Amino acid sequence: MIAEGRIALEGEVLTTPATLLEDLRGVTVDGKPVAPPAAARLWRFHKPAGCLTAANDPKGRPTIYDRLPAGLPRVMPVGRLDYMTEGLLLLTNDGELKRQLELPATAVVRRYRARAFGEISQAQLEELSEGVEIEGMRYGSIDANLERRTGANCWIELALTEGKNREVRRVLEHLGLQVSRLIRLSYGPFTMLDLAPGQVGEVQREELFRFRQTLK
Repeated sequence: MIAEGRIALEGEVLTTPATLLEDLRGVTVDGKPVAPPAAARLWRFHKPAGCLTAANDPKGRPTIYDRLPAGLPRVMPVGRLDYMTEGLLLLTNDGELKRQLELPATAVVRRYRARAFGEISQAQLEELSEGVEIEGMRYGSIDANLERRTGANCWIELALTEGKNREVRRVLEHLGLQVSRLIRLSYGPFTMLDLAPGQVGEVQREELFRFRQTLK
């Protein structure tokens, strides 16, 4: 764009990309002022089961963008939830915030609730605190607790910080359980509150600011 003469600073067309800027004042593209970056925003979305965390699907399956209400700005999901996994999915308009929340080093705790078929003991679940390796993939510490049994099914609550692809399902299947329902309850301090499936609610800027101050 600079080589094509489309970028100017205070009316002077730039001829080199080696130009240092303190801010975007006076910068134009094709004669139009460049807007300052939008402030970082974060939304809670109660993702329903049966939609992909993706922009589109070659197989034609519904995605979260088919479920999101009209009127939102361009948003990106923070992490992913599987097609059949439901619950809290954070959305943001800011790539830096997205990366910050997803980095394993940031150690943001994700909490899940799983309904599974099969026999499991609390002692077996507690062994997950040491991490587990499954088919060459190492999964970090998971805090898992047997909540209750309902017939042949049990409800398990889990807390983890890595969030690898299909981590909860793979770990529970490794323990001999068949997961029939998986719900993400929270991501860091953010929960679904009273959002119904498909509903979105914005995180207050003060709440987001305080949370970002705690990140590593």
